Amino acid sequence: MSYKRTKVESLDIKVNSGQKKYVRYKEGADLYSIGIHGFQQLAKEAGAVRKINGVCLVNVEVLNEYIETMYG
Repeated sequence: MSYKRTKVESLDIKVNSGQKKYVRYKEGADLYSIGIHGFQQLAKEAGAVRKINGVCLVNVEVLNEYIETMYG
């Protein structure tokens, strides 16, 4: 079952300008154009996940650094 991709133009601008350091799994999956499960695995491998009050947040700076060192 597929779902419609959401537009995250304003999220992309906020992340690139440094205004938003953490994203949720759904936002990150849309931002990186990958599935939610794949994004969760990648974020956990990078050690970029922080759980605050039951909400998982991913540090985008740590994740980007991990992607550059492992796949770049």
